[in-house]
Amino acid sequence: MKKSHRLSGIILIALILTVATFAFAAANSMPGTSSAGDGATVITGYTISAVHYTLNSTNPANIDTVTFTIAPTTATDVSIQLVTSGDWIDCTNASGTVTCDASVLTPPVTALAANNLRVVAAD
Repeated sequence: MKKSHRLSGIILIALILTVATFAFAAANSMPGTSSAGDGATVITGYTISAVHYTLNSTNPANIDTVTFTIAPTTATDVSIQLVTSGDWIDCTNASGTVTCDASVLTPPVTALAANNLRVVAAD
């Protein structure tokens, strides 16, 4: 008989919790309108041309600036890397002519150490 009362008590508690859960769920309110969506677009790259390296006038082993043209000209965020896994250099874009001041790096990038020109750009 004790088992029967214990089982009845467990069933009663489960029933109360179920009713309480539905009561809380019934109290939820949602906005009258909502939206959901998913979309995709093609990411296009940039064309880099007319790359020019300017060497330091005091020590021509060091690269002072890198300039190039970028198309489309709308890039607002441009950075370059001259050494694989090296530091990034911030650049400025003036109507498609990009200038990167490599002289800000310590130690400076030497012409001997420069082994790639990696350009990352976004608009």
